[in-house]
Amino acid sequence: MSSEDIITAYKNIAVPSKQEQNLPGLDKDIEPGIEYTKQEIWDDEGRPSLREYVGSGKLKGKTAIVTGADSGIGRSAVILFAREGARGITIAHLPEEKEDAESAKIDLEKEGAKCLLVPCNLMEEADCKAVVDAHVRVFGTLNILVNNASKQILTKNFEEIDLEKVKSTFNSNILQMFAVTKYALPHMKRGSSIINTTSVTAYKGSASLVDYSSTKGAIVTFTRSLAVQLAPKGIRVNAIAPGPVVTALQAASRDAEDMEGLGVGLPLHNRAAQPAELGPAYVFLASSDSNAMTGAVLHINSGQHIGGS
Repeated sequence: MSSEDIITAYKNIAVPSKQEQNLPGLDKDIEPGIEYTKQEIWDDEGRPSLREYVGSGKLKGKTAIVTGADSGIGRSAVILFAREGARGITIAHLPEEKEDAESAKIDLEKEGAKCLLVPCNLMEEADCKAVVDAHVRVFGTLNILVNNASKQILTKNFEEIDLEKVKSTFNSNILQMFAVTKYALPHMKRGSSIINTTSVTAYKGSASLVDYSSTKGAIVTFTRSLAVQLAPKGIRVNAIAPGPVVTALQAASRDAEDMEGLGVGLPLHNRAAQPAELGPAYVFLASSDSNAMTGAVLHINSGQHIGGS
């Protein structure tokens, strides 16, 4: 199948153009664009259209820390959190992501939520603690922690892999989750929710992302083990495993040719997902809708991998 076979209401942004960025990348520079809040719906004749996500108070009065929410999936999640009534949201982001972060803050404030931006490097333990301290100082409580920030570096030939970059990927993707969660937990009460972003690559593997996939596998086990430990305290721990999603991270970690047409040929819809198609899953896991659910992984991968969690 080709891009001409795609049937979607995301018509103008369904297929990324040829492009390349430097890590960590910025959503504002993605061509032809990204959707954070509009859901694709289908009528009785199988025709798609777009509809804005409408909240119903599922997170009224709650506060959240979401790492990497300046862009991509995390940005969709925080906007929907705000629409669901969250009163305070802290976004942890790299200093290089300032433009995206400030734009995300504007989006949240339009929805009536207060937003705290914390520029930081989560590879530094002190910064992980500083994010939590800043959030608690401003908002007083912490109900939701979303460990979403990560990076990926493609290496097609394993014998050429840079071990320093491997260490950096593990530090960025999983070790910082330990640190942020460690400092967040003393502030989380029964009924709180921790959501970790893993990846379809943890299940199907990836020839060019061996280290990244390994960190995502570690996140799955981290989720399951932490869920067992925290269940008696009534704190839920779950994860989401996205497949290909159009984000700045993809453009910043691929050659321009690899980014072009990202997701074309996937079994479901023949395209990569938009962040807006992942955000509602974070709302589900953050809210009481998933009150009896812990240690689980939601697979949102356009049929790229079919299997248990």
